[in-house]
Amino acid sequence: MHDLFTGEDVDLKKVDAAAPLATRMRPRSLEEFVGQEHILAPGKLLRRAIEADRLPSVILSGPPGTGKTTLAHIIADITHAKFVRLSGVESNVAEMRRVLAAATNRLRTAGAKTILFVDEIHHFNKAQQDILLPDVESGNLRLIGATAYNPFFYVNSPLVSRSQVFQLEPLRVEQLELLVDRALADKERGLGNYNVQIDNDACRHLAELSDGDARKCLNALEIGVLTTPPDAKGVIHFTLPVAEESIQQKAVVYDRAGDAHYDTISAFIKSMRASDEKGAIYWLAKMLHAGEDFRFIARRITIFASEDVGLADPEALPLAIATQQAVEFVGLPEARIPLAHATAYMCRAKKSREACDALNAATENIESEQTQRVPEHLKNKHFPVNPET
Repeated sequence: MHDLFTGEDVDLKKVDAAAPLATRMRPRSLEEFVGQEHILAPGKLLRRAIEADRLPSVILSGPPGTGKTTLAHIIADITHAKFVRLSGVESNVAEMRRVLAAATNRLRTAGAKTILFVDEIHHFNKAQQDILLPDVESGNLRLIGATAYNPFFYVNSPLVSRSQVFQLEPLRVEQLELLVDRALADKERGLGNYNVQIDNDACRHLAELSDGDARKCLNALEIGVLTTPPDAKGVIHFTLPVAEESIQQKAVVYDRAGDAHYDTISAFIKSMRASDEKGAIYWLAKMLHAGEDFRFIARRITIFASEDVGLADPEALPLAIATQQAVEFVGLPEARIPLAHATAYMCRAKKSREACDALNAATENIESEQTQRVPEHLKNKHFPVNPET
């Protein structure tokens, strides 16, 4: 295959011993690939396209450590096309134009196809993304874009419309445990040359706290193995305390401008709406832990107090306003407490959307029907009424 960074031919079976475990254990075929069955199981569209070397332009979207770059490596090994890699962080317009010109020349002179892999494509600005459009549309090359963000927000609409978008999901706990077992058994690329005995609860801890990120899970495993001294029998005992030290702190997948932000606040509001106090407090804790703006949370609670609680509990809105003032006054970390207080109150309060629903209905009437004139008995009587009006 062609190396994604240099474009030179390399042997996939050669292992860089200095590379992190997650890189060394990168799957080399679709059979080794773990997860993403919804798009890569036998018979699924993406798998059929890869195996038949008929891949269209695609955008792979998903959280870190779910296999986006790994898929690019696998495609590079399978395809008969020239495989070229660009980085959305490092590449500039001049480099892009050279790659596109070479792809066009390759197709016209030798009939050879080009697959262009753009990692972190969301870092390209609009002008850079627009440069790709003519060649993608004309078929001079096939694009594989990878992004951890929602492509419908961070990639230009014309480019998205010319590509198949595939969403990669976080790996399940059982799948991460499988990767741990595989890494511990592999003597060529993994940690199989170490005599490691891993406890079940330690393996589960790594898998659970990796939040579906295979890279995080395997690299935590490696640092735990390499820093734990063997016992008298030469056995490295990977216990739960070792796992806790290796992974340190749970990495909350949360982007204040991306999908995680909107998904989490949605879960927070829906939990309050369902009177699920435990759930609402959990989502509140996640937002605060991830660094969400506490003013934003207070604002959403205030909206909820009027929209969802409404007339069923008129005290909810004054409490929400008091919460907004309190968090501004005390700041973090103490602001967490009034936010939790208000959240619990909204969960326990009775709910009524009567006022909000009435306003929505009236607005719909105004937009769809003829606007009603003000009846005479409702007009301002401080001014004389013109009988001709």
